[in-house]
Amino acid sequence: QVQLVESGGGSAQAGGSLRISCAVAGSADNIDYIAWYRQSPGKRREFVASLNSGGVSNRADSVQGRFTVSRDNTENTWYLQMNNLKTDDTAVYYCNGRIDATQYWGRGIQVTVSS
Repeated sequence: QVQLVESGGGSAQAGGSLRISCAVAGSADNIDYIAWYRQSPGKRREFVASLNSGGVSNRADSVQGRFTVSRDNTENTWYLQMNNLKTDDTAVYYCNGRIDATQYWGRGIQVTVSS
């Protein structure tokens, strides 16, 4: 059974930085990509950034130049580095991945940015 386990996050002031992690737990032969989504109260879940197995990264316009996705191959863990945070970045962040032709979601982790 594959699980995506998020960690990190928490609170920061505007202009600060946070990093959240997504660890792939369980047996996973082919990880096509890992992506991050976020959802704020009253809003739809939206795409934030992704990194595929070929090393290609995509980011939403709202986080371009501020957020970066990276991977630690030895730990099977993906990271979302968030710099120059804005109050609009406050949301629950979800890890998403397609692993062995199946979609998986993490449980989500809160990120709060104060002014």
